[in-house]
Amino acid sequence: MKAFPSLLRRGGLALAGLCLAASTAWAAPSMGLLELPATADLRPVTVHYPSSSPPQPVQHGATRRLLAPNGTPVRGNGRLVVISHGTGGAPWGHADLARALVQAGYVVALPEHRGDTYRDYSEWGTFESPNRRPQEVSRTIDAVARDPRLAPLLDLQQVGVYGMSAGGFTALTLAGGRWSPQQFVRHCDANLAQDWHFCTGPIVALNGGWLDGLKLWLARHEIHRRFDDDTAWRQHTDPRVAAIVAAVPAAAAFDLQSLRQPPVPLGLVTMGGDRWLQPRFHSSAVLAACAPRCEEVAHLADGGHGAMLSPLPPGLDGVLGQMLNDPPGFDRAALPAVDQRIVAFFSRHLRTGAPNEVIASAPERRAQK
Repeated sequence: MKAFPSLLRRGGLALAGLCLAASTAWAAPSMGLLELPATADLRPVTVHYPSSSPPQPVQHGATRRLLAPNGTPVRGNGRLVVISHGTGGAPWGHADLARALVQAGYVVALPEHRGDTYRDYSEWGTFESPNRRPQEVSRTIDAVARDPRLAPLLDLQQVGVYGMSAGGFTALTLAGGRWSPQQFVRHCDANLAQDWHFCTGPIVALNGGWLDGLKLWLARHEIHRRFDDDTAWRQHTDPRVAAIVAAVPAAAAFDLQSLRQPPVPLGLVTMGGDRWLQPRFHSSAVLAACAPRCEEVAHLADGGHGAMLSPLPPGLDGVLGQMLNDPPGFDRAALPAVDQRIVAFFSRHLRTGAPNEVIASAPERRAQK
């Protein structure tokens, strides 16, 4: 195993340690849990928040966590972070990051993206869900704003967004990126074998066998059949979103020129061992396009595509397991420091106050100047 300090660039451990100390300087509350009900245009939204209620064991899938279901919310730092899950994801797929954010005073909202969750994969392989996802983030902010328990505790003019994989695609859209199905076609025409899983999904792999030629022909034919005529550029931003972190984002369908000057602070979390979304076509390409107007929040040289999933879904096998399971030798002990770097990024750019401090709203801040 490589020495742990080598996993994080630019003095990451020292900074992460300082952020950890800052986030735990107050008496950490319980982690509350509530669900905002589904509406006509939004699936249910899971919300975590600082709570004064005692925690109890709650089972989510194979994971047991200490939470305060429907616990009494208490004021944290006045800020909301929306987490956008990846393809086939679940609200508890980023449990450790959500807890780190709550311990630093954030309210964390996790929408279920319709047609692209662990229990609804009806839109996999289409651009319906990617087109809708950024709007669902906006609707999630609206849903939190309507909730009488949470809205009084928050300034919703300064919202953070974190997304991983397909959620990273969502995050890049909200960061001003424009994309199109036709850009996807052009990329896959040029790089189909090299970026196979982005272009085709995790169902089948190229393995060097005699069928690879047929797989490539069929994939290219299907991509052109389904997307050739769709040339419209898609964009969606929200003025309330003030800082964004994209982890291992799907990015090759974007016009990278549109990401050269993000309108809000943009951070990237990258993995050197990502076999699903090859960094040179995705995260590294975004960094090259937006630097120095963006930053690499963290890089794990040995991390795979699923490294930021916590907990990692158990029992993954086949092609999906090859794409998401940790590479041999990867040490998950690195992940808490990455979570703290993400927390630090949001705290730096969302102008958070100390936990329990009442944060002035955006109009109040302007009046005070």
